[in-house]
Amino acid sequence: MQKESQNSYYIPAEDSIFIANYLENQKGKSALDIGTGSGILAKVLSKNFELVVATDIDISALKKAHEIVDNCICCNAADALNASFDLIVCNLPYLPSEKLLDRTVDGLQEGVEIPGIIIKSASQRIGKRGRLVFLTSSHANYDFLIELCTSLGFDAKIVAKKKLFYEELLLVECVKDISRES
Repeated sequence: MQKESQNSYYIPAEDSIFIANYLENQKGKSALDIGTGSGILAKVLSKNFELVVATDIDISALKKAHEIVDNCICCNAADALNASFDLIVCNLPYLPSEKLLDRTVDGLQEGVEIPGIIIKSASQRIGKRGRLVFLTSSHANYDFLIELCTSLGFDAKIVAKKKLFYEELLLVECVKDISRES
């Protein structure tokens, strides 16, 4: 994982490429890229979605992403949005850490504290048959994240894995469980 500099956007690395490859054939009307960083995922989504929105809490990341996608919003996760999306994606900050020193990679306690906030925010913006796809790591407590998604009304499962020499990357897909809605 690389960064251009401290407090700058996340430069695509193995994890970004892994999730981007998975998203290449996804289609729909609207997609949201949470924590867009350089905008690589928004760019991939732009090929097959009518509307793509990118959010990030770092304004320099959004300036970079705006070179790729028009709809960039500076906010925490999806908190400022009032729309539903067919697909929401996020390359989560998943590394376990005691302090939030680098918000592009530090997930805090067990690598799930920050991801949990993002997932909860995303869950409020997913359409009736929508999906959430996020990337995490074997270093994080990914079982906790899957259980969180289930508690939020999703069928959640690991759909792809990529072994690196120091960790295993995991792609989790969460599909809205409409049978649980009243």
